[in-house]
Amino acid sequence: MNEVVETLRKIEHNYKLFQQQQFSFVRALEHTREEAHDLIRPVSSITQVQCYKDHHCYNATDRRILNMFISICNDLRNLCQKLETVHPGDSVSNGLLEKCKVLLNDSNDFTAIRATYPHGVVNYLSLEEARHRYGGVVSLIPIVIDSMSEWITYMKRHVLYKVSGGRATSKKETPISQTPSAVHLAAPSSVSNKRTVQLQEKDFQQYLAENQRPQQKAPWRPPGKHP
Repeated sequence: MNEVVETLRKIEHNYKLFQQQQFSFVRALEHTREEAHDLIRPVSSITQVQCYKDHHCYNATDRRILNMFISICNDLRNLCQKLETVHPGDSVSNGLLEKCKVLLNDSNDFTAIRATYPHGVVNYLSLEEARHRYGGVVSLIPIVIDSMSEWITYMKRHVLYKVSGGRATSKKETPISQTPSAVHLAAPSSVSNKRTVQLQEKDFQQYLAENQRPQQKAPWRPPGKHP
């Protein structure tokens, strides 16, 4: 898992460098689309970007930034394959992983996806560019990175934590032989004993009230000497 986290961290670093050059990326797509006479349809797949780079790119700067996009997509795809081997997750983690695999498929149509807050990649585009040209292609990488980060977080909290160490889920349990359990068991007994003493004392007082005869007083005599 540590290796996976470190790999994703490196990819995120590379993506930040790429994101800082989003304007260059969009201009490279513009140039290659013009060369390909393909200005009507939106950029909708990784294969389409690859085709622009391989067959319609004649500028070193454009080639570099398109290569950077494709390289990050390939790194994410390789990491996605590695995630499958880390641990057999549950339906939630497998669903996140499947989402990443679909998005990173070379021929997958990502036209409709949009990265939302906290990502501002779509906001850097004009309204026309965001709606009809590049909204999907600039959203692909941040959405996949978010899903992989969510996968790692979920696995750590809900799957790997329960399995590692064998008794990770029983740390809060107190063994039967420890003092707290004895105290817990003794508490009701203490209350019971106290109640028993109170009842015994009540019975004793009742016994005295019922069985103790009042002392008889001597008859009254006038003052003076008496035989």
